[in-house]
Amino acid sequence: MKVTRAQVYLASVDGRHPVIVRLWTDEGICGLGEAALAYGVGASGAAAMIKDLAERFVLGRNPFQVEAIWSDMYDHTFWAKGGGPIIFAAISAIETALWDIKGRALGVPVYELLGGSYRDSVRVYANGWSFRAVKPADIARAAEKVVRDGYDAIKFYPLATPIENHPNGIFAHVSRREIDRSFENLAVERVRAVRDAVGPDVAIMVDMSGELTTDAIIRLGKRLEEFDLFFLEEPVDAFDVDAMRIVAEKLDVPIAAGERLYTRYGFRRLFELRAAAIVQPDIGTAGGLMETKKIAAMAEAYNMRVQPHLCAGPVATAAALQLDACIPNLLIQELYPYRVPEHFGLVDQPLEPQVRNGRVAIPNRPGLGVDLVEERVARFLHSDVTLGA
Repeated sequence: MKVTRAQVYLASVDGRHPVIVRLWTDEGICGLGEAALAYGVGASGAAAMIKDLAERFVLGRNPFQVEAIWSDMYDHTFWAKGGGPIIFAAISAIETALWDIKGRALGVPVYELLGGSYRDSVRVYANGWSFRAVKPADIARAAEKVVRDGYDAIKFYPLATPIENHPNGIFAHVSRREIDRSFENLAVERVRAVRDAVGPDVAIMVDMSGELTTDAIIRLGKRLEEFDLFFLEEPVDAFDVDAMRIVAEKLDVPIAAGERLYTRYGFRRLFELRAAAIVQPDIGTAGGLMETKKIAAMAEAYNMRVQPHLCAGPVATAAALQLDACIPNLLIQELYPYRVPEHFGLVDQPLEPQVRNGRVAIPNRPGLGVDLVEERVARFLHSDVTLGA
């Protein structure tokens, strides 16, 4: 068996841009992967990088040789060593698609190829429900709806401000890592309003998106301790793991981080400093399924738990659930269940609509457990390369 074709899709749905690759073999088996850059800037760069990598390192190869192909992409692109989100998002998408091919060819879910399952379902938390709310009372009402929908764990962004009249509910982050006292008070009142609205038994997570300086986040974090947070995410810039350790030592709140770290090499310093209690690698940017499993194993050795970051399209969700099944130190899984139906409709059996009482069952179909819906993705085809063309 060998890979003979790579199709790259750059979708555009409700202001987000899922980047999906579909690899085909000479036996007619296909596999899907996603580069997790559907938000922010960089999706078109990842789509182009997938095409380059597929042409150079994947076409003509045996798709079962997943780690050998990964190593070639890492060793021989030059830029992967010390690389960032564009190249590792592309590598991640290709690696995931290779696992999907292997699972489909063998007739088993991917988790069976990664050691077998620990669990049949996963506790999830809802994200993305607060993007249009500004005032504490508005955020509280939005949180109440999420809990009524069955979630017992929610995350939001107390430092974020929705962009006025933006049709897709996009919000603005803090500029220059600085807020004044009134904005700090607003952030505290937003968290207080949510806690008062949902009660003491719902897990609340807050994401700081690395927006403040070390001293500022410690001051704000101290004020948030009273709300019994499940975790405080990315308190400082992802590059400054030493500062993250300082924050972790000063606050009585579990620290979570890792969505902007790449490969086991990028996570090493975080582990060595024990700068977080919860690590958040994203399968679609950290290097793929096996690389994220290796990161989870390193976290286990450092007595840390894993919450895979997830903020891309429905193929990325399917990949995350396969990993969730087979790591012992899983804490919880992030989901964005409130996106438009067209977002989930890119695949035939999206997982977000299947959440019941804050949990989702792990698919047991071969591979990742999802297929593209051809009539919905065809118009998003970015590139299509074949062996020998």
